Amino acid sequence: MSYTGPDFDPPQLRRSPLRRPLTVAIAALVPGALLGWGVYAAVGGSDDGGGGGGSGADRAGGVRTSQAPSPSGPASPTDDAKRPTDASPSATAGKPSASPSKSAPAAASGPLKGKVVVIDPGHNPGNFQHASEINRKVNVGTHWKECDTTGTATNAGWPEAKFTLDVAHRLRTLLEEQGATVKLTQDDDRPFGPCVDERARIGNEAEADAAISIHADGSGTGNRGFHVILPGSVRDGAADTRAIVGPSAELGQRIAGNFVRATGSAPSNYVGGGTGLVTRTDLGGLNLSTVPKVFIECGNMRDSKDAALLTSGAWRQKAAQGMSEGIVSFLRG
Repeated sequence: MSYTGPDFDPPQLRRSPLRRPLTVAIAALVPGALLGWGVYAAVGGSDDGGGGGGSGADRAGGVRTSQAPSPSGPASPTDDAKRPTDASPSATAGKPSASPSKSAPAAASGPLKGKVVVIDPGHNPGNFQHASEINRKVNVGTHWKECDTTGTATNAGWPEAKFTLDVAHRLRTLLEEQGATVKLTQDDDRPFGPCVDERARIGNEAEADAAISIHADGSGTGNRGFHVILPGSVRDGAADTRAIVGPSAELGQRIAGNFVRATGSAPSNYVGGGTGLVTRTDLGGLNLSTVPKVFIECGNMRDSKDAALLTSGAWRQKAAQGMSEGIVSFLRG
């Protein structure tokens, strides 16, 4: 999902009252993951990881956000990055593999039995046909913003909304195999949306033990890698994230570390200062959440090297595995 916005500030991570201090989590997880990436690159790993430098993109705009821990903010992408076309990915980019089955039976037992996970596949394949509906404004606590967007696409035209659904199906299967009850906010079973406020509400009403919103970025060529977006502390109108800031940060750190190990991809080279973690206070899906929740940008669809990964079914399975392992680690404590 491409976006524009202001510079980031360093995030203010907080201690979770329910878990051990976040400083321990940071020390144990993210640096370890980055060390693993360094070893991977040093021994001649593939060029499918992070690329060189360059200015980056924010996500949706007009309000202040923060970044961990880089002091400098990214540049904004062009608006046309938000609008997918109907074309299929080219052969050189790799045609996307078929999505796993949309329905998978919930596991009867396993280490996550009794746990509820909500997966939010970003955007909706039908959004582009419902411009008036998705452009209506909804209250996200700190401000009003569009119900939803179309998302971005590869340069060959494969839409982010197709990517997010595919990864969501793979992640659901993995979590259900661990015994979790899994709910999706949408499964290409509605003409558009849901709106960002409803996406948060679905997780809240499910009383999810963890929630994740899956995306891919639409930044400039040369901007590569993944990043996990954490909720900042917000108390404004219907938004009050104070209780979930700590648990969400731990969830995000665990997902980031496992994503590096599972995919071999490097953290973003354009936001997050190499940590793969960014804190935001402008996203309705986070602001309105009352359960631990993060967003993940799995890569940049507008960079040809990242696009080759994102359109690979084998890589998407690794991405789902990394997310699953991070969520399982978080839920098992």
